[in-house]
Amino acid sequence: MSASSRNIQTAIDVWTDRVARSGSTLAFRYKRDGSWRDVSWQQANGMARDLAGGLLALGLNATAKVCILSQTRLEWLLGDLACVLSGLVSVPIFPSSTPSNCAFIIADAEARAIVVEDAAQLEKVLPLVSPGKLEAICIGDDALLDHPDDRGRTCVKLADVLAGASAETRAAVRSLDDTLTLGRVYNRMHPDALSLRASAVTPAATYTIIYTSGTTGTPKGVVLSHGNLTSAVGSACRALTLRESDLQYLWLPLAHVLGREMAWAPILVGAPIAFTEGVLHIKDNLLEVRPTYMAGVPRIFEKFHAAVAQAFRQGSFVKRALINWALRVGRRYSETVRGGSRPSAWLRWRHRLADRLVFAKLRAKLGLDRCRFLLSGGAPLAAEIAEFFHAASLLVLEGYGLSETFAACFVNRIEKFRFGTVGPALDVIEHKIADDGEILLRGPSVFHSYYRNLDATAAVFDEEGWFHSGDVGHFEDGCLKITDRKKDLIVTASGKKVAPQELESGIKMHCPLVGQAFVHGDRRPFCVALVTLNEEAVRAYGDGNIAQAAEAPEVAAALSSAMDGLNANLPHYGRIRRFAVLPVDFTEASDELTPSMKIRRHIIVQKYASVIDRLYADDEHAGLVE
Repeated sequence: MSASSRNIQTAIDVWTDRVARSGSTLAFRYKRDGSWRDVSWQQANGMARDLAGGLLALGLNATAKVCILSQTRLEWLLGDLACVLSGLVSVPIFPSSTPSNCAFIIADAEARAIVVEDAAQLEKVLPLVSPGKLEAICIGDDALLDHPDDRGRTCVKLADVLAGASAETRAAVRSLDDTLTLGRVYNRMHPDALSLRASAVTPAATYTIIYTSGTTGTPKGVVLSHGNLTSAVGSACRALTLRESDLQYLWLPLAHVLGREMAWAPILVGAPIAFTEGVLHIKDNLLEVRPTYMAGVPRIFEKFHAAVAQAFRQGSFVKRALINWALRVGRRYSETVRGGSRPSAWLRWRHRLADRLVFAKLRAKLGLDRCRFLLSGGAPLAAEIAEFFHAASLLVLEGYGLSETFAACFVNRIEKFRFGTVGPALDVIEHKIADDGEILLRGPSVFHSYYRNLDATAAVFDEEGWFHSGDVGHFEDGCLKITDRKKDLIVTASGKKVAPQELESGIKMHCPLVGQAFVHGDRRPFCVALVTLNEEAVRAYGDGNIAQAAEAPEVAAALSSAMDGLNANLPHYGRIRRFAVLPVDFTEASDELTPSMKIRRHIIVQKYASVIDRLYADDEHAGLVE
């Protein structure tokens, strides 16, 4: 039965309908103290209602804003559900955000409460916490850090963080357990409070405010309604054919709109979610969970590809020969299927044999032996990577969307996919291409305004209600191919237009040593590139020292060869003529990357202006590609 036939119009409808239908069946899995634990829909509903009652007990009025500052975990979603059930508005903050970033969002959103993960996150916002102004709910206690922070700490203790706060501030900080207890008491004393709040929520009511990553300036708060959520999530479920028997492994940041859509889609269909232990545990978690689907950003699939390719190059001569044969068969099979033809009996037999001898073992080692598809979004995915995995019977479906469209508005389908594109439009999206190539969008999943920013809102909507996405693209056989961000297109000195993201993806695809790539050439005679090295390259060529690895002649030779391979398929004006290997990586902490790992181009141009100028001066330290 479809969502529309079940009269589902708000996030509250999605949740209460699912709890009523699925009750005691598995809803969520999470790992704690070395063991996976199961939570039913009824149990999750009980916790969400207790937390919702706790928020009301803090005196939060309807539509008050509640920030959530945490890694992806069950409690993050419970916080979101609590806001939904109590008529409040959730405002996610990326867990990697700096204190100043957090302060901006809290102030701009006019937040009245914030849910933080642990002591490290609480420390960022504690100066803003005050009774009646900003109440804090802390999920955990001490924070164990993956790397030492700028103070050399590997553990941030909650007692130490609170010790420096005033008594008034400490009074506005509560543990999650205390808030749940407070909520249970409140709900008993006010048994109709949540239902009254829920009855006032309409499809047009604000569900969440998601702040854009701010690649070019101040982040803007994207106001998304309950109607936006139900339209987007329902359409995505239909496009991806999600079903109750599926199991998702969820590691994407829930502060990212794609992670948010991936959290709500299985709720709509009744499929369980297994929450990640963290990015460092993805490999082990996949082997334990064995999901039927998973969403990720291109970087995770690039890392998978690099690791698999490296493993395939190792072993005996016989093993490598078998793998190379299997890859040739897999590619031939993939090309035949993608070309719309039925593979011959001989090719089908060889593909079954290749799968049994090589690919099935690979999928099992990745924990993807039950996987129906993988979903890639958030940035362009190199077609070659999707083709590689399809040869191994792993289908990566690339999609496209923005915070303003509640994530996906185009996505490839299991039954219709074209690598190098983001697929056909979802069934709730109207679209057209403007004269200058910009993608225009309209439909019930598209937002209506930026929070308290009329000028920014007016700048992206025309008089016919079309949202101007800022992305440039064209259609190939009914599938949208994204060229680049309109504002990022390079116009060379000769007037030729070059799409930098496509070149940057190509560099990473052709050279497995590269971590990040940045292409420049605006108003210049040719294009150049700045590259950083990944962890594997730093270990192999610098013994852990990135500056030493950047000077290694083997690195320069590998990059020169990679650039030659990339340039061979490019027009003369789009080729990368010179490059430099930076002795550092691009990071969010240094402001070169957004929280969603997008490159801040203007920052890189400013910071590395002298390096770029030397490339155009044919400096002796620049890599030269003939």
